[in-house]
Amino acid sequence: MSIYKDCDIRGVYEKDLDASTAYLIGRAAGSIMCGKKLAAGGDVRVSTPILKRELIRGLLDSGANVADLGVVPTPAFYFAAKHFSLDGGVTVTASHNPAQYNGFKLTFSKKPVTPEDISEIKRRVESRDFTEGRGVLTQLDAGGAYAKSLTERFGRGSLKVVIDSGNGAMSGLAPRVYEALGYDAARLYCEFDGRFPNRSPNPAAYENLGDLRRTVAANKADIGIAFDGDGDRVVFVDDAGQVVTGEQSLIVFVESIDGPGFSVVYDQKSTSVVKDAINAKRGAPLMERSGHAFIKKRFLENNSVLAGEISGHFFFGELGYDDGLFAALKMCEVIEDRNEKLSSIAGRIPRLPITPDIRVFCPYGEQDGWLERVRALGRPYVITELDGVRVELPEGWLLARKSVTEEVMTFRMEGKDEEGLDFIKLFLCRALPQLKEAIKCLP
Repeated sequence: MSIYKDCDIRGVYEKDLDASTAYLIGRAAGSIMCGKKLAAGGDVRVSTPILKRELIRGLLDSGANVADLGVVPTPAFYFAAKHFSLDGGVTVTASHNPAQYNGFKLTFSKKPVTPEDISEIKRRVESRDFTEGRGVLTQLDAGGAYAKSLTERFGRGSLKVVIDSGNGAMSGLAPRVYEALGYDAARLYCEFDGRFPNRSPNPAAYENLGDLRRTVAANKADIGIAFDGDGDRVVFVDDAGQVVTGEQSLIVFVESIDGPGFSVVYDQKSTSVVKDAINAKRGAPLMERSGHAFIKKRFLENNSVLAGEISGHFFFGELGYDDGLFAALKMCEVIEDRNEKLSSIAGRIPRLPITPDIRVFCPYGEQDGWLERVRALGRPYVITELDGVRVELPEGWLLARKSVTEEVMTFRMEGKDEEGLDFIKLFLCRALPQLKEAIKCLP
């Protein structure tokens, strides 16, 4: 499977990519941005130092000037590119993937990377189409400037919080910022360790949050905060020790918006309650395909005030990008402003019956046929094809998508009630009888 994804470059270290790969990617990115000044950052993974060293060498050899940010979470990388007026950059990270993975997130000319940008990197790597030059290397304290910007933006807090950084890139900065703002902040797994020995770096898999939930309950804390490996995603645990879903968190942020005339971009896999909440605030709901780059592009194009994915990415108009720590501070601000427990706020958000992503093996050669059968069955209804086929029925909706990484089709369904969800399962099984066992269709 290729390391070149729609939104970034990623794979298993020393299997899919290595130091020589990093150098070539640096040469390709540096050739595209020859003569420009680029940020270079990296997370805490064991393989990051060597990959970052070779990435920087490649950028310099192609004539790009490089500002080395050191070890930084991805939001600090985005912040530095904007704050220091850089022309883009590359950070070495595999985000929420397990420890054996690594990769590269890129930004060019202050715009989110596109699939076309990734294809151009791949083309240049494979053809060795590089410029020659000698860039200049400098150092920047991105972490310090980033922390200062947050302590200046947010007021002092009084909540009792538990910060679970999962030994990732937010382990130093997040507790530091919370403590500077006066919060009673307990630390959980806030020591850098790129092996991620205590939990998976993916907090959106809620089974990874057991220790955080127990610590919140034991400490009688107001909120638990879990970051992913590079700190651009965040998931919350309420004061009762229950996980607040990404969709619920987005709705809490939507409810905090003042005045009409705004737009919010949301993930097409989200519960329809998200759209209802945006409409209730007289905003414009903009549904987009899943994926960081796609959400960010739509968010920027529409000058949206907010965007979110169910995975825990939250984008804010005042920043222009997603930031897990900003989102966490914003959530605490909302709780204090409302003078209400997070469990009460989240508890009032309606919950409709919705399935998780249901992944079913399907050979590549049959995937288009499966989508066409769903499309044909759904033609009397509203169909959206941002990514795959999404059918809106009176009883709810269903989504069928191809996996971008393996021979799998992914399905997700929501009903307006349990009977509606059962109807949609049967509806889908009429199109694809081979799904009966996987989605537990009624007999």
